[in-house]
Amino acid sequence: MNKLLVISLLTIFSCNPIKKEGKSIERTPKIEIAETPVLNLEQANRLAELPLHCINTEYPNKLSQTIGSDTDLLPPRTLHPAFYGCFDWHSAVHGHWSLVSLLKQFPNIDHADAIKQRLLDSISKENIEAEVQYFQGKLNQSYERTYGWAWLLKLAEELHTWDDETARILETNLQPLTDLIVEKYIAFLPKLNYPLRVGTHTNTAFGLSFAYDYAHTLNHDALKNAIAERATYFFLKDNNCPMTWEPSGTDFLSPCLEEAALMKRLLPKETFKTWLAEFLPQLKDKGYQLETGIVSDRTDGHLVHLDGVNFSRAWNLYKIAEDLPEYEHLKNIANQHINYSLPSIFGDSYEGGHWLGSFAIYALNSVGE
Repeated sequence: MNKLLVISLLTIFSCNPIKKEGKSIERTPKIEIAETPVLNLEQANRLAELPLHCINTEYPNKLSQTIGSDTDLLPPRTLHPAFYGCFDWHSAVHGHWSLVSLLKQFPNIDHADAIKQRLLDSISKENIEAEVQYFQGKLNQSYERTYGWAWLLKLAEELHTWDDETARILETNLQPLTDLIVEKYIAFLPKLNYPLRVGTHTNTAFGLSFAYDYAHTLNHDALKNAIAERATYFFLKDNNCPMTWEPSGTDFLSPCLEEAALMKRLLPKETFKTWLAEFLPQLKDKGYQLETGIVSDRTDGHLVHLDGVNFSRAWNLYKIAEDLPEYEHLKNIANQHINYSLPSIFGDSYEGGHWLGSFAIYALNSVGE
């Protein structure tokens, strides 16, 4: 028999469902059931070491500063006395958020009193006044827009929901900067004509999600309305998001899943289900699988971003599946993503260690939600 014909027949039969007794038997992929990760006291103590190691570590440092003269060339601790550590401003902010989150959940965490004092030393009234002054400078008014803004509001939200005397002091001290960031969001959003659909810092959906959480928790109607108006304008008509294009080589956010999780916050349940069926129709398939982001070199500050994409994918998948039984299977994918990256961040190089703890904590916090 002609070899080409044999190959063709084999190809045809291998692509078709197996037929048995007149019925088609569809092959379904084997789904690995992942262990559900848990944030307990032991884990919390290990995770706390990551921000404790970096929030007061000034160098190396990436300032991302626009300078107008020689007089602007100052040490990080002078420019940002509250948030100068952890390599960059936003990582310092969410490093502080990490400690607040862990203290709130585990009051008996190791060295709790010392951690509170570290927070009080950083987020002092005087230090926050200096941070506000920096943001009001002519050349840096868009500084950290919107990634750092989002984490600052997440820190403010965490302080607001922490029932502790220290939290009241910290929240009060932080309030001028919190108010300024809210003002900046409300002023900026109407000017943004097109969203940024990227997998890194400037992703619009991520920035809006965290800001909306703050606005929802504190009942800030002006901010909620500004976010809802722009988010629906940007995203309501979207469909068929190209998940197969993700992740890019240095992503730490998923453009598709960030957008879906934002719309989950904003839309009524039935409206969201209709929207999601058009936006990411594959997610409803109980056999859907999503490969974790694979990190080839954790000493490379950009390649290690893919651990971040695993954590952020997880928290978004948990959010999408929340109160939607037909999407319950997405939680298993989220668990797989956390379990892949979580063991690697302990003892990691500074390239990942200065920020990945925060992503891990936020993902683990989302499991229970």
